[in-house]
Amino acid sequence: MYRFLLTPRWWGINVFVLLAIPFCVFMGSWQLGRFEERLDNHRSAGERAQEDRRQRARPLAELLPVDKATSGDQATATGRYADQLLVPDRDLDGRSGYYVLTLLRPDEGGKALPVVRGWLPGTPDPAKAPAPPSGEITVTGALQASETPGDNGVSDRGGLPSGQTAAISSASLVNLVPYGVEDAFVTLNRGDSGMTAVPPRAAAQTGLDAKAFQNLGYTAEWFVFAGFVVFMWFRLLRREAETARDAELGLLPEDPRPTTAAGTPATADDAPAQDVRA
Repeated sequence: MYRFLLTPRWWGINVFVLLAIPFCVFMGSWQLGRFEERLDNHRSAGERAQEDRRQRARPLAELLPVDKATSGDQATATGRYADQLLVPDRDLDGRSGYYVLTLLRPDEGGKALPVVRGWLPGTPDPAKAPAPPSGEITVTGALQASETPGDNGVSDRGGLPSGQTAAISSASLVNLVPYGVEDAFVTLNRGDSGMTAVPPRAAAQTGLDAKAFQNLGYTAEWFVFAGFVVFMWFRLLRREAETARDAELGLLPEDPRPTTAAGTPATADDAPAQDVRA
């Protein structure tokens, strides 16, 4: 009853199934490996951030430019606070609020360092944002790379009121202040003037972002494809086996087409020639 498996048609189906299933399993395993890699990086970044809080802070100049190795490291810088800006649409512990960002300008000149002094709930209000300390001050906090709109939930909307910025990046801040800005920023370990401290975010490509869960979704899709191939193969096999069994039992409907003397279905070539006379 299963002799049909030796036909060329079923040889092609079987070869396709034998190639498709390992390919789907391989791609699913690869996507799962990518997700686990991002998960490990996320855990490592969290553990390293805790270690960085305990390590000795280093001067800012030793940690620039910021990369995966230095992101989250403790940095120290000395200068005087200058312009202050508010960063709206920043959630913390499930609450909506905003960052208070102040530019720290070194006394010896050079680029200013953006410092996130803390977080406040509600809508941005300059009257509620504590004024920065005056005089020379030394700050210590977690070093972060400049933000990119769309990354880690950073808004890219424009048209903000004066004194606000959507992203903490040198590209955005140089248009708001009349001096150069470092391509990095620092979040204070302790919130200034009673504000809530902002925890450092994971470095780019190391956290559980949308791409990580996208890898997990692709993993499920590839394994579903593999299961679908197996399901369709068994379905075709069952239907073919039932057809072969019915043929052996003579349960198939007779062919309505006329047959030849040999019992095979007649074709147009077997039709009798018509007598055509002029």
